[in-house]
Amino acid sequence: MTHKNLDAWNKSMDLVDKAYEIAKEFPKWEDFILKQQFLKSAISIPSNISEGCGRSSDKELIRFLDISLGSLAELDTQYEIAVRLSYFSRNNDFEILLTDSGKLMIGLKRYLQNKKR
Repeated sequence: MTHKNLDAWNKSMDLVDKAYEIAKEFPKWEDFILKQQFLKSAISIPSNISEGCGRSSDKELIRFLDISLGSLAELDTQYEIAVRLSYFSRNNDFEILLTDSGKLMIGLKRYLQNKKR
């Protein structure tokens, strides 16, 4: 299985694209604080999915999906912080990508876990 064939990876790549689009709205003085963390979390999601696929077992892929889910939660929190600080307004497309990415990762994780049984 290659990561590029996974819906979870592809959707999370769309999320990265959207995160970069939104990040342009952060104030300049946030370039090395919240903005960097926001982008780092977004990039971490598909990166960990691909790393898990590059490992030798489904068990390791499941572990890296958990890490990706953690990065997704971080990204969601950083997004909420930025909205609360009025750096930008809520972005429905971004929120949908967040939700869909999580659902796909959880679905893939469940599939892999059930495959073992």
